[in-house]
Amino acid sequence: MARAAAVTSPTPRPAPDRSEAVLSRLQLLVTRKLDGLLQGDYAGLLPGPGSEAGESREYRPGDDVRRMDWPVTARTTTPHVRRTVADRELETWLAVDLSASLDFGTGTWLKREVVVAAAAAVTHLTVRGGNRIGAVIGTGGGVSAPARRWRGRAAPPAGPGVLTRLPARSGRKEAQGLLRTLAGTAIQPGRGDLGALIEMLNRPPRRRGVAVVISDFLAPAEQWARPMRKLRVRHDVLAIEVIDPRELELPDVGVLPVVDPESGELHEVQTADPRLRQRYADAATAQRATIAAALRGAGAAHLRLRTDRDWLLDMVRFVAAQRHARTRGTTR
Repeated sequence: MARAAAVTSPTPRPAPDRSEAVLSRLQLLVTRKLDGLLQGDYAGLLPGPGSEAGESREYRPGDDVRRMDWPVTARTTTPHVRRTVADRELETWLAVDLSASLDFGTGTWLKREVVVAAAAAVTHLTVRGGNRIGAVIGTGGGVSAPARRWRGRAAPPAGPGVLTRLPARSGRKEAQGLLRTLAGTAIQPGRGDLGALIEMLNRPPRRRGVAVVISDFLAPAEQWARPMRKLRVRHDVLAIEVIDPRELELPDVGVLPVVDPESGELHEVQTADPRLRQRYADAATAQRATIAAALRGAGAAHLRLRTDRDWLLDMVRFVAAQRHARTRGTTR
């Protein structure tokens, strides 16, 4: 239901040199605003607790009981937890969904553009200090493509059912190459397999780090919930959900032709009917609640970005809330 998009004239695709210019401006925007609002080299998007033992402090409600310092607790008769020092080298993996449902938008941005922008922000926040970042990109299907070098400017060819893996590397130049490859990946028709895309982060097993899944999560929750739970066992997981206002409610514009961008099914909807608009809004609310419940059940942090809002400000608020929660000693 919420996949349906209004039928409009095709959006012209920018030329390669224009895409490069747009990506450069986007990176400049991210760098200036994030550096001005978020300080610190090692406090990333999901500042993890690390594994190196540090000093102890008194237990506070919300602390992870697995970090209880039992010797100090026994000596002082007051519950204490052991602080840990954050690891100085982080490995971050992006699972980027570029299925056909992302090639849509009625706000300031297309959903695809918000996906690329979110990936650029995550890359900027995690690439410093020798941290490594890699990505898996899905354009639909479930047919794996061999790993390719993405150091150069050219994007790998993408066809229906292609899942592309970009190896994790450190350095700003390598990160920029990853973003160029991501921005140059063509969205293909057909349904995607979000579960298979997330599963690519589980196989082969990697060192503990951060996994970021960027998608609209419109695929059935039973398709991707289990791989998300499995991913959370080993990594800190952030789910970035990209939505458009037309996926939440229909405007009153009379007969509206709508098409499912993944199946190609075309329908005509009488949006002047208030009962139909209410049913649509109720179904969309229930769908988003199901997605939020599945992500919460998987233990993933959940960030929602909209095409009609300032996505960068929403991301800054999310990061600030995460850091505040860590400072107070809570796990989320």
